[in-house]
Amino acid sequence: MKEKTYEREAAYLSPYAKRSEESAGRQREEAPCSMRTDFQRDRDRIIYSKSFLRLKNKTQVFFAPDGDHYMSRLTHTLDVSQIARSLARCLSLNEDLAEAIALGHDLGHTPFGHVGERVLSNLAPCGFRHNEQSLRVVDKLEKDGRGLNLTLEVRDGILNHPKSRKPATLEGAAVSLADRIAYINHDIEDAVRAKLLDERDLPKRAIKVFGKDTSQRINTAILDIYAESNGKPFVRMSEEKREALDELRTFMFEHVYERANKLIQESAERMLGELYGYFTRRREELPRLYQNIAETEGVDRAVCDYLSSMTDKYAINIFRKLYVPREGSV
Repeated sequence: MKEKTYEREAAYLSPYAKRSEESAGRQREEAPCSMRTDFQRDRDRIIYSKSFLRLKNKTQVFFAPDGDHYMSRLTHTLDVSQIARSLARCLSLNEDLAEAIALGHDLGHTPFGHVGERVLSNLAPCGFRHNEQSLRVVDKLEKDGRGLNLTLEVRDGILNHPKSRKPATLEGAAVSLADRIAYINHDIEDAVRAKLLDERDLPKRAIKVFGKDTSQRINTAILDIYAESNGKPFVRMSEEKREALDELRTFMFEHVYERANKLIQESAERMLGELYGYFTRRREELPRLYQNIAETEGVDRAVCDYLSSMTDKYAINIFRKLYVPREGSV
């Protein structure tokens, strides 16, 4: 079956795609799978990882929303994966590689969304960026410290998915664009649902360019990237669509993200700040994996790893256990 995949890729993929057979390999050599390509194995390893499962209880934008249909970090990840696969398919890129990168791109995100990322970045001397932490998760923290041993191409795409970075593969570039398309459009839906935003307030020029609803905007973005990039050694939007997407992104930061962040900023800062101080003073109470990291890389690094791994619920429960008096306590 793997050889059939290699044959299909050789026949149908773009000359600019990364073929599975041409992977630069893994950090540690291991026996190949007789059925799956290396990129397919990476996808499966990510899906069955503990950090992937935890994404379902991590905030995307709205913390503990009153409703069942808001985006979580997991549903956002699946959304990015779907858009990235659509882009890879229409551009004749490696769909398995794009999917693996997309599924792993946010594994290192903190509880409480970007507010949690900002708090840890301010607290930790080692600094904190979720893309770097996502790579650390797959390299070091998963499998009780053994890591997932992913291919270099998937690792590169995870690290370099932010807009400010440059992935080494076109599949990684597709994921980077898919991430922006996904979070802007579905965050608009959530903001309208939360009554922080009225769709009539969206910038009129950007809506005229992209469309009035989520489906139209995503479809417009994919068709534009195809028209601009098909058969080319890059993946990008046309200047018109890129400027319109940037306008929507700026609008969301000014009218939604800052407002949503303020709702949980104080609570997240207090909880994560107290937990950070508590575990830096009492490293012996860290789980064994993080105690080992404290011994080899320092307690700040270990506490940062531990806190960023937490779901919203877990962080709240640990905080309550440590700092909220219980009935009958003295």
